[in-house]
Amino acid sequence: MKTLTALFCGVLLASGAHAAPFAKGDPKTGKQLHDKACLSCHTSMFGGDGSKIYTRADRKVKTAQQLAARISACNANTGTGWFPEDEAHVAAYLNQQYYKFK
Repeated sequence: MKTLTALFCGVLLASGAHAAPFAKGDPKTGKQLHDKACLSCHTSMFGGDGSKIYTRADRKVKTAQQLAARISACNANTGTGWFPEDEAHVAAYLNQQYYKFK
């Protein structure tokens, strides 16, 4: 499954499909999706409210494309069942709240 996810993300990135993964997303909808599906895992990994996953010095996401790929991978690995537009909403929320990519 992880190999399939990596291949899928690679194809999307190579095609430019995620040039701005948050451009068409709604941060308000993204926050609701994030809070429902992501918080419990992130809290178990990092404690507190789980936001350290986004703010730690050695965070993995450094570009908008990496943000899109990470969201897609989490969606696939946790079985959230999000559609691409849901991933865009979550990307818009995370970008607005933590990353500030343009």
